[in-house]
Amino acid sequence: MPDRPVASGRVVVTGLGAVTPLGTGVDKFWPRMLAGENAVDRISHIDPTPYTTQVAAEVRDFNAEDWLDRKEARRIDKFIAFAVAGATMALQDAGWKPEGEEAEEVGVLIGSGIGGLTFLGEQHRKMIEQGPDRVSPFLVPYMIPDMASGYTSIVHKLKGPNNCVVTACATGANAIGDAYHIVKRGDAIAMLAGGSETPINEISIAAFSAARAMTGRNDDPSHASRPFDLDRDGFVIAEGCGVLLLEDLHHAQARGAKIYGEVIGYGMSGDAFHITQPDPEGDGAFRAMRMALRNACLKPEDIDYINAHGTSTLYNDKLETRAMKRALGDAAYKVKVSSTKSMIGHTLGAAGAIEALICLLAMRDGKVPPTINYEKPDPDCDLDYVPNKAQDVTVSVALSNSFGFGGHNVCLALRKFQDAYIA
Repeated sequence: MPDRPVASGRVVVTGLGAVTPLGTGVDKFWPRMLAGENAVDRISHIDPTPYTTQVAAEVRDFNAEDWLDRKEARRIDKFIAFAVAGATMALQDAGWKPEGEEAEEVGVLIGSGIGGLTFLGEQHRKMIEQGPDRVSPFLVPYMIPDMASGYTSIVHKLKGPNNCVVTACATGANAIGDAYHIVKRGDAIAMLAGGSETPINEISIAAFSAARAMTGRNDDPSHASRPFDLDRDGFVIAEGCGVLLLEDLHHAQARGAKIYGEVIGYGMSGDAFHITQPDPEGDGAFRAMRMALRNACLKPEDIDYINAHGTSTLYNDKLETRAMKRALGDAAYKVKVSSTKSMIGHTLGAAGAIEALICLLAMRDGKVPPTINYEKPDPDCDLDYVPNKAQDVTVSVALSNSFGFGGHNVCLALRKFQDAYIA
């Protein structure tokens, strides 16, 4: 193996890649997010007429052939194509292409909450209409969630740790947290980490509608996602991908990399309460936040910004607010909190990665994105949710919350890079 700097125990972010309903690529979506633009509209991927919920936040500027061989681009499920694109953007942003023996020390950990459900649905229809012999031999590999990581590693020839996280809507955050530990303990010099999701298909819309989890505001899609607002009535389903390049500090400095920020804490917990509903006291969310603060040696007053899970559902927003106040005490009222799901909807397994990426951009630019559609304050949600307009804020430390069906809770602690900082 080639000589490389001894692992520093510190993990920095040196590359970002994103596919979102507000645009593919950080330079496209970030200005639109700061402007408070809305990406929610009537579903166009399928005919939504038969469904209870008919709105979503779709990615409309993505062409898989920009990132993959034409034949493969047309064959694979889109969640895999999103992952490859996000990872490619992150490596390009980092100005680095690991090759040879170095590539053996770079891994991939990109998760997906539900994987290739669209491809599965298409092949199931083909089986019913044309018989079992017509089912694609690629159904299994293009359906399973781990192929986001597997295929990305193949495209970029990365032979380090390769794994997949599936924790519903906490997936992207868990992937970043687990990759952080891999790099921190020296098992890799870098990891591509994040989440990818493409859930806008017939069975997914039908299932979430049946669960009564999604909004019914079909006649007003631009106001359908309204986290923390008194009139919220459910989440808006969305598709997207976020990938971060996590890198050992010594390695990043040795190659002269630009550094967006540092991952300094990772907390996770289980509600042990219900398959879909959060703990009624927000206890699991609180414990995840407490763990992240302890891991990072942070005090409540150190936190400048929280990108909330903020799904626009009755229970989540109220209980997350309760958890934030319990974790931060009086300092919670001084922290800027926003839910960017108000603009791009809920990308499920990709949400935690996209939102961690947003925290890093907020640090870089000194601007926190708004929670749009915040019109009627809810007495149970009484924090500063950055209503409707972005704000200029110096962000030195941020938390990113992600919670998922099954009672999975994750909190990531991120810090603006300081050379002398030691967690």
